[in-house]
Amino acid sequence: MTEDKYRWGMVIDQDLCTACQACVVACHAENNVPIVSEREVVRGRGQHWIRIERYWVGEYPHLQARFLPMVCQQCDNAPCEPVCPVYASVHSEQESLNLQVYNRCVGTRYCANNCPYKMRFFNWYDPVFTEPQEQQLNPDVTVRSAGVMEKCTFCVQRIRRAENAALAQGQPLHDGEIGRASC
Repeated sequence: MTEDKYRWGMVIDQDLCTACQACVVACHAENNVPIVSEREVVRGRGQHWIRIERYWVGEYPHLQARFLPMVCQQCDNAPCEPVCPVYASVHSEQESLNLQVYNRCVGTRYCANNCPYKMRFFNWYDPVFTEPQEQQLNPDVTVRSAGVMEKCTFCVQRIRRAENAALAQGQPLHDGEIGRASC
């Protein structure tokens, strides 16, 4: 691993998760993820870059629900990357993130087939953002068209924004070992 390669991580306190779906809504808003009708969700065509899974622990009558937020795991050796015939599923060397190049994607869905976490989604329709939804679109995130694969980008636009702000203030991007992977 090179000295300037970062390893990002996300911590979700599962003891506090109540499956309220606030993280799902925030992800939709931050990343311009379109909403589809209930009929399309039933057909398996919903897009949620975060999914909350529910598990039951214990025995009746002492059952408890446990919730597990599922996001793209940003695999280092991602099985979704080598199967893409047009190299739309790529690995960013600097941030060590698994990214999707939307304008290169032709929608073969091989990457979704190879994702062990089932966190890649085919965009079946051109997005529709009705009034006043189009006013909340994030200008830092591409609105994807029909026929491409979508996935969590680990909010790389926020990483870039923070890096640019730090550079503008003359601050180092990382101090010592903070933000670096320990190998």
